[in-house]
Amino acid sequence: MHTIRKKPIHQLGYDFVKKKGTNGKNDEYHIRNIQNKRIHSYRNLTAKEIETLVHNRNTADDWNNIRVSEIFNPNLVVNCHFFGLVRIGNLEPYALEHHNLLMPVGIYNSTIISCDFGNNIVVENVNYMSHYIVEDEAMLVNINELVTTPSAKFGNGMIKKGEGESKRIFIELCNENGGRSIIPFEGILPGDAYLWSRYRSDKKLQSRLVEFTDKRFDPTPGYYGTIGSHTVIKNTKMIKDAKIGSSVYIKGANKIKNITIRSSAEAPSQIGEGCELVNGIIGFGCRIFYGVKAVRFIMASHSQLKYGARLINSFLGNNATISCCEVLNSLIFPGHEQHHNNSFLCASLVKGQSNMAAGATIGSNHNSRAADGELIAGRGFWPGLCVSLKHNSNFASFVLVAKGNYPAELNITIPFSLVSNDEKNNRLVIMPAYWFIHNMYALARNCQKSYARDQRLKKRQMLHYQFLEPDSVSEMVCAIRDFEYWAGKIFSNQSQNIDSIRAEGRRILSHHPEVIQGQEVLSFGLENSTRPVVIRKIYEAYHIFKKLIRYNVVVSALNFLNIQNKKSIEQLHNTLSDSFPLEKWENIGGQLIPQTSINRLKKDIISGTINTWDNIHQFYTMEAKNYPKNRLIHAVAAYEKVFHITLKGHPEKWQELLEESIDTKKWINQSIYESRAKDYNNSFRSLTFESKEEMEVVTGKLEENAFILESQEECNHFIKEVGLCLEMWKEVGV
Repeated sequence: MHTIRKKPIHQLGYDFVKKKGTNGKNDEYHIRNIQNKRIHSYRNLTAKEIETLVHNRNTADDWNNIRVSEIFNPNLVVNCHFFGLVRIGNLEPYALEHHNLLMPVGIYNSTIISCDFGNNIVVENVNYMSHYIVEDEAMLVNINELVTTPSAKFGNGMIKKGEGESKRIFIELCNENGGRSIIPFEGILPGDAYLWSRYRSDKKLQSRLVEFTDKRFDPTPGYYGTIGSHTVIKNTKMIKDAKIGSSVYIKGANKIKNITIRSSAEAPSQIGEGCELVNGIIGFGCRIFYGVKAVRFIMASHSQLKYGARLINSFLGNNATISCCEVLNSLIFPGHEQHHNNSFLCASLVKGQSNMAAGATIGSNHNSRAADGELIAGRGFWPGLCVSLKHNSNFASFVLVAKGNYPAELNITIPFSLVSNDEKNNRLVIMPAYWFIHNMYALARNCQKSYARDQRLKKRQMLHYQFLEPDSVSEMVCAIRDFEYWAGKIFSNQSQNIDSIRAEGRRILSHHPEVIQGQEVLSFGLENSTRPVVIRKIYEAYHIFKKLIRYNVVVSALNFLNIQNKKSIEQLHNTLSDSFPLEKWENIGGQLIPQTSINRLKKDIISGTINTWDNIHQFYTMEAKNYPKNRLIHAVAAYEKVFHITLKGHPEKWQELLEESIDTKKWINQSIYESRAKDYNNSFRSLTFESKEEMEVVTGKLEENAFILESQEECNHFIKEVGLCLEMWKEVGV
């Protein structure tokens, strides 16, 4: 019910919190004084200063409650109304400038209720400002409402003393029914959100994560909103219950409510015109512009929302951009790109390095009787123009989905695939190894761009961007076994067991390309339908995947080695002297971690060995340190699984792998060049240009392509490192 209550005027600016809500302290400013460390630097006004303030058309309910620092110029406070305890730092005759905004230091034409100000701030035309602490040299200009309430939580999912659980804010990730909800908190990482949104049947684990979150916050009501030093807020309608860091720039926002904005001089965050942000956590270096609507959301550091984007009940990972689109109930790992107004993403777990094309509709069609469908996409997910996908679906790493309305759920387990909906022949067509056969340039460049866009100053999670990592390598191992089975099915009878069928497929794919090439190979279990699922170029994909698994052993070894240190060669030999099972890995918010480590983490959380989110973040750091060795172990295990041989006791195999890796690296480098060269050799690409010279001016010369040159340099460096490794391997005599 809409009501307006009358209160005595003397209550304005007082009783922000009741005495029982201040940890037993009688002073209602107890928490405020903890937040503002300068309380001993303020003094009472002199009679002369009060006279000047009154002359400048200022009023106060009690001038004794206006405290100022030693360097205070009352002429810099004009036409203001003060209520409650107001404390003002140094005011000196300076002007502060930000972009084209140049304003004199001071407080002008504003109503101030129980606020603290740092040194040399600018406050101009703030119609109603209540219960904020403002740090040095901040600029607040043309703001309608700037308010903090006693129960402010600043976007965190805490509950204050005296409140019920119904007051807690949740972010409903990955499923519209709220079954994977998490509690937002300042400092949450993508890995935290992933761990929390999975393992829902483990009630002890889930309970402990709630405990960790509650421990991060003081439930006592009465915290003031804060505005950090050198922050500029101008031409903004309403800011309520906001914790705003330093060097933030807010201009023309409509509404900012229950928000934490993390920011620093090195990683400033910005919010632009027409934005409405409610119940959110915004990380360092984020940019939000032009009509964005975000509700119940988390943005990790250096992510962007632009041009009317809608982000609701979702987590956007680091170094990601959403422009124009609508995203609901999704957990998005770092490196995501989505730029088109008619792209829609709903109830999905997208594991990073992804790119949503125009018209893509991900998960709009629910195939159950309720809105509880989900979609999971591995790294490098790329749905093309006007793709429509249904829940529940799953995609391996670096899958490209061609234009089409896909009529049934998909389980695309083959990485690096092109998926096509052949409507004319009513079949699903999959081309494994598409990127390596037809578009190596785009695949390699996507990985390079992901590294280049990682602007994080504090890399609290190691993010993996190469296309050969434990997740994609494991998927290739499984795909090779599937290829063998599918090929073997063509030439086997129904009485044969799976192992016999796979052995036959391995024989054909390895030694008889003339038999399999030209055959229509059917797969099973990749689409929830009765129509055929055809695998194209299975022979080429089979051998490319095997080549890359061998190459990955060398890449992982070089990552593990200190190539200048002979002892590291001995460590490599010792590592290769053991055999390892092929272990499952998980993508934890963009960081790849072995399943055994995740299981240990969950066990330690339940037992209490790990008892804070900071401990979990330390776990991420430790796993990053262990990654080079763990990756090498995984690469060797994948090699042994595919080729049915061990490196243990066969050092000559390692030498073969080193020598072969040079040829593979040259093939990758040449494929990068050739796939880009197609654009220059395509006659239709030159239709809009009068000459080859004009085309080269507009698009650049192929031989001057920066990424191709960088790829060539990387290839040369790799060959040099492999050469050194071969020499040292022979020197140590292993």
